[in-house]
Amino acid sequence: MTFTVNPDVVSVVEPPIAEARAWVDGRPPIPGKPLLDCCQAVPSYPPDEALRAHLAERARTFEAAQYAPITGTPALKSALAEHMSGFYGGEVAPANVQITAGCNQAYCLAIMALARRGDEVILPLPYYFNHQMWLDSLGVTGVHLPFRADRGGVPDPEEAAALITERTRALVLVSPNNPTGAVVPPAVIARFRDLCAARGIALVLDETYKDFLDPSEPRHTLFSDPEWGDTVVQLYSFSKVFSLTGYRVGSIIAGPQFIEQVAKLMDTMSICAARIGQDGALYALKHLWDWAGEKREMMAGRRQALLDVFNSGNLAFDLVSTGAYFAYVRHPFDGETAHAVARRLAQEHGVLALPGTVFGPGQDPYLRLAFANLEAERMGELGDRLRGAV
Repeated sequence: MTFTVNPDVVSVVEPPIAEARAWVDGRPPIPGKPLLDCCQAVPSYPPDEALRAHLAERARTFEAAQYAPITGTPALKSALAEHMSGFYGGEVAPANVQITAGCNQAYCLAIMALARRGDEVILPLPYYFNHQMWLDSLGVTGVHLPFRADRGGVPDPEEAAALITERTRALVLVSPNNPTGAVVPPAVIARFRDLCAARGIALVLDETYKDFLDPSEPRHTLFSDPEWGDTVVQLYSFSKVFSLTGYRVGSIIAGPQFIEQVAKLMDTMSICAARIGQDGALYALKHLWDWAGEKREMMAGRRQALLDVFNSGNLAFDLVSTGAYFAYVRHPFDGETAHAVARRLAQEHGVLALPGTVFGPGQDPYLRLAFANLEAERMGELGDRLRGAV
């Protein structure tokens, strides 16, 4: 190659999921130990049959092959605004909505609209690795809020306040969290919102996994504040809740003036999210909440089975936090890198997990298990293999 590649892009780490999968791709199976894939968070079941039938019919239409409006189809924007208003008891309008090609694109668009080279964005540790990768590619500095394992991974607003400078443009929260599964309590989210509002920065709240929360648990009330659009930028995904990962459909919900700026970027990046994915998301919003509730209960059962394994003792691995799709685990191998531990678990014990180091500095003692990939009855087998690794 004779031309020059953007050095900011060259400096970005290799995609961690692809690297981890390379540890086992092409290798013969371990006798008696079929792979327990806890690497990437992806639904282990297909979309609802009625949704698949609907998409098959929509794919036959000319309309489904055409561009959608830049900010999304009006019907989907209205349905999502109505859902968010009802879910949180607030006021969200279609003008607050930008439909995106998945939540990763939602994050990329939001950050690009908020920050430029030399600016700073606060990310609590451990961070979702794609969030840091995007900042690095833009030349934006990720400022890391310390990980509080003793608090179950819930970040501290007071510690965040000390990190804000004149170059800070946003603070990012992911709740339920990836990679820890930790849920930030509504009162703590409110404190972060108040902090961001007082300091004139955006609170970027990634709620990809909100639909796996216990419906009896209290929800944040950010959207009930008439001025929420001055501070809050919510990111959302249809991928997990409706098993639509390959259709790439997500959203940004923010003030109309911010959506106008994001739309410029959307137009230049991909013009619009794929119409067929938007059709699927719209159908799901209108018809599939009972189906989604059944899947949420199934995931809760898988989480309980995992908790039972760790509560049984004799694992040597410590469960730091868990929720939604993820468990964050402290491994017992002092002096050994998380990368080496994760690779050995994959190649010798048939457990594919991600090392904590892909989620930021200081994470060598940890592993992320995407436990939702495993049926509840297989959690005991996971525990047996972890015991056998010590």
